[in-house]
Amino acid sequence: MSALQGRKIGFIGLGLMGKPMARNLARAGADMIVHNRSQAPVEELAAEGMTPGGSPRGVAEAADIVICMLTDTPAVEKVMLDDTDGIIAGITPDTLVIDMSTTKVPATRTIAKAIEDKGGLYVDAPVSGGTIGAEGGTLTIMAGGSKSAFEKARPVLDVLGQKITHVGDVGAGQVAKAANQVIVGLNIGAVAEALTLAKHAGVDPARVKEALGGGFADSRVLEVHGQRMVDDVFTPGARATVQRKDMDQALELAAELGIELPATALSRDLYDKLIAAGGGDLDHAGLIKAIDPD
Repeated sequence: MSALQGRKIGFIGLGLMGKPMARNLARAGADMIVHNRSQAPVEELAAEGMTPGGSPRGVAEAADIVICMLTDTPAVEKVMLDDTDGIIAGITPDTLVIDMSTTKVPATRTIAKAIEDKGGLYVDAPVSGGTIGAEGGTLTIMAGGSKSAFEKARPVLDVLGQKITHVGDVGAGQVAKAANQVIVGLNIGAVAEALTLAKHAGVDPARVKEALGGGFADSRVLEVHGQRMVDDVFTPGARATVQRKDMDQALELAAELGIELPATALSRDLYDKLIAAGGGDLDHAGLIKAIDPD
């Protein structure tokens, strides 16, 4: 029997990450009910045997587990909390809601309380790994929620990810994701500056990247995003606008906690520069174009 045989799982948000994640759940045997703001991805997945949900409420009414993979916090709030068409209008006691978006921590806790007040269970489980991880089912997943909610979510998360960590209570997953995005954003900037330095010094950036592999400067960012910079190909696995949003959310959380993240602020400003120059839809590795436009 497949891992999720017979489970009714709703999936809302069928973008670069969500569509391959929904496919992986279907391959694991789940009966998938899907919804997206634009209908083309819904029609594509319906042709593969998935069921259109019609609305977030419709998805929640038809599913035992509902997953969101949305662009930003306002989208998550609307999909979750709309009294007429939102998830909250369609859940029953013991419905499990999993937010795999990168959502602000205070909003996450507010949404979780609203879902739990109606008898539902809530897990925030943002991810790292981009479209490569989403397609391969190898995402890194950082989860927050009660132990019982996490254990109920675990079979689903095991299909979608390779490393799953229960970080703590509701919101802890989003805190971990904020930390992740700070590290990713700063590493992308560091790789971009290093390869720009090599290029302008008259040394092949590809050979420099090769030379750094295996040393202390090596990282997944150098491996994957460094190659994108060398190839000058920035088909998005994660868009620059999303990385910028995530770093801004980390800065907002830091301000709420009374601390400063100066390097993160500088990196966020570089993403602003890239977006202002028209590069918002590039992969976030396109940050190199804010440092070396030529």
